Amino acid sequence: MNQQGAGCGQEDDWWRQLYGEGGGDDAPGRAAVRDAGPSDAPDTLDDRVASALRAVATPRRPTPAPQPPPARPRPSPSAPIPLQATGPRPASPARPATPSAPEAPRATPAPAPTGLPADRPPPSEPELGTLPAADPAALDELVPDTALDGARYGSLTLLAASRRGDLARHRGDVRRDALLTARFGAGRHALILVAVATGQPAGEGAHRAAHEACARIGSAVGRSYTRLAEDIRTDHRSALKSGLQRLTDRSYGRLRGKSDAVAERYTPALRCLLLPADPDCRTRVFFGIGAGGLFRLRDGAWEDLEPAVPDLTVHGGAEGTGGRLRSASGRSPADGPDRSDPFLFRTAFARPGDTLLLCSAGLAEPLQQEPAFAARLAGQWSAAEPPGLVAFLAAAQLRVAGHLKDRTAVGVWEA
Repeated sequence: MNQQGAGCGQEDDWWRQLYGEGGGDDAPGRAAVRDAGPSDAPDTLDDRVASALRAVATPRRPTPAPQPPPARPRPSPSAPIPLQATGPRPASPARPATPSAPEAPRATPAPAPTGLPADRPPPSEPELGTLPAADPAALDELVPDTALDGARYGSLTLLAASRRGDLARHRGDVRRDALLTARFGAGRHALILVAVATGQPAGEGAHRAAHEACARIGSAVGRSYTRLAEDIRTDHRSALKSGLQRLTDRSYGRLRGKSDAVAERYTPALRCLLLPADPDCRTRVFFGIGAGGLFRLRDGAWEDLEPAVPDLTVHGGAEGTGGRLRSASGRSPADGPDRSDPFLFRTAFARPGDTLLLCSAGLAEPLQQEPAFAARLAGQWSAAEPPGLVAFLAAAQLRVAGHLKDRTAVGVWEA
């Protein structure tokens, strides 16, 4: 019991030292501390540990109350962006009118003469014109404004185009140039025929005559193509000329036989090319009757291959101021063929790089009369490769002032 009491006394001393109480009334530097007696405050072990933790803990600073964010200052209105006006400008304020002398009316300049008759299109007229009138009972006779064709056989490339002239487009007339491209046979023995016919402007059915002339000569050549191809390969020129002249006269005779005497003056001009498909045969044959052109482009320069016509003479013009070629019957090649017009025939040997051009009078005339046009055409067709169909048509229909006829061009490029 005494030991337990002594232990309790030592424990009480420890608590007094922990809480700053003196060991007794005689403790040095300390005031007398007396027991205040029992307290109503809770005095458990947990309470004392919590009290000790509070005594040694670092005091926390008070957390300030959250403040609302400051309001952003409103941007000042910027100056408006100037925009270019797209509508009519507002009328300026009227100024007080000052009396002035009346201004004399200005003279209107007279329109410059164009040199074209009233029924000719102006130079600035668009490319396309008016469609020809159609007959409901003969719609199969309609002729398109432009025809385009092409092929390649062996060493040659064939391109053909026919278009209505500016004058016919302006008037709404039908194209009087006719074009036929046909192949007879197959393989190396095949023969290609290209026919170009031009109806005369004096008759209403001139385009039908041109198409019939192409069809008749095509039928005649097709029935004899085997013999013709053999004569070309063996270079029997005399047999070729006599045979082709006989076929041409027969075709024209049948064409005239269907018409009356007045319609004879509407006989179309006809010009043809025969091209063997055999790559080893480079002979090209031309034949026909009437106006047109046959040219060869070699080394960038044009050569006129039109056969010489011995029975053409030069007749003087009015008051002896010039003349033009006329036949013994008094007709010019531009007037179209009649019974006395000569048969035209020529053969040409093609070299690699050559371009042979068969054309109607509508293209032959500017090619002969306009050096700038001829040079431009030669520049476009002297490339190493032949042009495409669209490029060929674009070059063939280049406009030349004063030349308003239908145009048909057949080009043969030799590789």
